[in-house]
Amino acid sequence: MKLKTWLTGAMVAAGLITAVGPAFAQEKLNVWWVKGFYKAEDDALFAAIKKFEEKNKGIKIELSQYPIQDMIPKTVAALDSGSPPDLAYADTYDFQVTAKWAYDGKLEDVSSVIDKVRNNFEPAALSTTFLYNNQTKTRAYYAYPIKQQTMHIQYWKDMLAESGYKESDIPTDWKGYWDFWCSKVQTGYRQKTGKRGFGTGFPMGVDSTDSFFSFLTFMDAYNVKLVSDSGKLLVDDPAVRAGLINALNDYTAVYTKGCTPPSSTSWKDPDNNVAFHNKTTVMTHNATISIAAKWLDDMNNTALTQEQRDLGKKNYYELIGTAGFPLKPDGTKMTYRSAVKTGVIFKDAKRKDLAKQFLAFMLEEQNLTPYVEGSLGRWFPVTKAAQQRPFWKQDPARLAVYNQFMNGTQPFEFTKNYKFTVLNNENVWAKAMNRMLNEKVPTEKAVDEMIARIKEVAGN
Repeated sequence: MKLKTWLTGAMVAAGLITAVGPAFAQEKLNVWWVKGFYKAEDDALFAAIKKFEEKNKGIKIELSQYPIQDMIPKTVAALDSGSPPDLAYADTYDFQVTAKWAYDGKLEDVSSVIDKVRNNFEPAALSTTFLYNNQTKTRAYYAYPIKQQTMHIQYWKDMLAESGYKESDIPTDWKGYWDFWCSKVQTGYRQKTGKRGFGTGFPMGVDSTDSFFSFLTFMDAYNVKLVSDSGKLLVDDPAVRAGLINALNDYTAVYTKGCTPPSSTSWKDPDNNVAFHNKTTVMTHNATISIAAKWLDDMNNTALTQEQRDLGKKNYYELIGTAGFPLKPDGTKMTYRSAVKTGVIFKDAKRKDLAKQFLAFMLEEQNLTPYVEGSLGRWFPVTKAAQQRPFWKQDPARLAVYNQFMNGTQPFEFTKNYKFTVLNNENVWAKAMNRMLNEKVPTEKAVDEMIARIKEVAGN
């Protein structure tokens, strides 16, 4: 359901509108922004909007918030009708639409805003918004970065102990690491507790962005490059095919071994979280630390009982481990891919100048940082100063995130070839998994089908 909030001065907290003083003309700026995962995110956004309106008395922000799954359908419908919002942000734009909108000439060039604060941003994050416009045949900042995410491992320390192992027993080599959770942890846990727990929870559903983010991390472990920096496909290289076969075999091995829940092949994005929270699985990988942060949110939720809040604190600070991936098969350290969450101003927006004014305000450190930190560590900052704040070193979970980002990241394929947004939407990666596991197709055939589809969509 659409959540439309008229924010006026101190009325924000109460959600009330009161006519005070003489009426005066205000320009209305239509802003669409994804509904926050946590209340603290939305509160930080509301506070920033209130601050902007107080500073700019002649501008009224008309804020519309939608759940994450509704943002793209509603935005596309607004574009098709010729009445897009003046400014829009969603957590899924980057994966699915931003680069294509830029290519099709639907986005406003916001370089004039970015150039003034360029030095504030971490270069790798900022570079992902420097996109190609096929109408002008040039690249420019057709989007703006808000926050970013990468891949993490989360595991239950108490379940690991119940299986007869401790954290120092976890191997660091690629093959040994994944085998440990299956042959040792799952086996030990079932024998010692009599419960049907699973050593791992691997997302494999076609309707899950977790499944393709996780699989692409396995692909990165085998040093597979699908596209060059200029956007040219590299999938005809035999080494690429071999790497994809290895990655797909490794990713699906836990399923064939019975080491991930049978429902994994139909999981949607929340399902690996739910399985982990229910202690059905000992370990999972996730593209944010939302799994751990859920318990931090519980700890601070005054609507819960003291017992529930105490459990949240214990789980977050004592029982959930957060870590990066093991060493690659070749023994080198992982370089993680970062998904930079992007917002846009549309070419056909009615108030582009006002939108750029609001954007410049939101990108100021004192406004953007509280919004990102309101996610409790689920998202990592895109500005250099915010990345070094004490917030990221205050507990083991956030410190693990910080260390992963400080080791350097790499961008997704769609920043070089926008057509990979189509492949992500189709989730050719999870489709290949399901061809193998549900239809018993050999790995080589599943990979060849995947390569053929990549060439069909992203070639030329």
